[in-house]
Amino acid sequence: MRPTAALRAAIAVVLAATVLSTAPGAEGAPSSPPPRPSERAVPALKVTVVADELDIPWDVQAIGGGRLLVTERGGDLLLLHGTTRTTVDLVGARIWTSGETGLLGLAVDPRFTKNRRIYTCSGWETAGGAHDIRVIRWRLADDHASARRQRTLLKGLPTTTGRHGGCRLLIARNGALVVGTGDAAITKAPQTLRNLGGKSLRLDRRTGEAWPGNPWSRASGPKRYVFTYGHRNVQGLSQRADGTLWSVEHGTYRDDEVNRLGPGRNFGWQPDPGYDESPPMTDHSLPGRQWNARWSSGEPTIAPSGGAFLPARGWGRLSGAMVIAALRGEHLLFLTFDEKGRLVRERVRLRGQYGRLRAVTVAPNGTLLVTTSNGSGADLLLRVRPVR
Repeated sequence: MRPTAALRAAIAVVLAATVLSTAPGAEGAPSSPPPRPSERAVPALKVTVVADELDIPWDVQAIGGGRLLVTERGGDLLLLHGTTRTTVDLVGARIWTSGETGLLGLAVDPRFTKNRRIYTCSGWETAGGAHDIRVIRWRLADDHASARRQRTLLKGLPTTTGRHGGCRLLIARNGALVVGTGDAAITKAPQTLRNLGGKSLRLDRRTGEAWPGNPWSRASGPKRYVFTYGHRNVQGLSQRADGTLWSVEHGTYRDDEVNRLGPGRNFGWQPDPGYDESPPMTDHSLPGRQWNARWSSGEPTIAPSGGAFLPARGWGRLSGAMVIAALRGEHLLFLTFDEKGRLVRERVRLRGQYGRLRAVTVAPNGTLLVTTSNGSGADLLLRVRPVR
């Protein structure tokens, strides 16, 4: 999508009015934490620009020492450190880009300082010219200039034209690598356990084997990787402080969803033959039990993407809420759930100020890293802080 002249002008005004963060450590880390608002107040938000002139930055993760890794959907992995920007050479990569698919989800190993491991989910072109979506483990060189492929952990995630490619990654606190996938606009994919599309998957990030706690971990074929199914296009994954896993999912023209995941749960997406998207996102006419969303947009869609739970303190009355970046909605959405996972309150911030918003990541110091998704090299990496 090419930003309109009006949107470019609006971004220029915002940039002119925004403080550019170039101080050492400003990009993720161990610099001073943000000022904490009263825990009984809803904080105002301060936004600073960490980097500009990006092109569809799909995910962002901190690797320590003030360094950030950013995936761009077009296939580049960027290292940001202060004012320095480097393109990391993914040695031997065959990233396949088409439509909504390219270099997408990114995760950093909890033991990164010792093993230098990072994980990507991307479109991939085989030597014979075919393509699929793959989860790959890489080792980042000590000088951060390159990364070498250690292991393809999972391949065969479906893709056709590149539509509904997913693909978010999350390393859960129990060590599992969680993968959120899209249904690739394949009618039968969400409801069959023989297809990895329209699912959340769990696997061992060391071996690529199915996670032992999966509901069908002892089965053969794709089924052994499945944690939940019946999804349309999972764009966000996050783990709450209580250990529960949650997904953010694109709806059709209506009913984007936030779902609380659980072993073997079916979230009820099944388009009619020919990929007719008229059925509801959670179709209770299907056999068995379908689990309702914990939040739904209703009509129209806001096209949510990345999601993350905020720290338990430091964000005032937003503390512990889930924050979601909206593409079509062009805002940040803060959802507060109670201890049982029931929706209590939703708040919208930054509406229309930066165009389409895609990734949202909690930095080590508790601030938010947010990317825009307007295309044409005009995208930004933003830092969002709570203020009194």
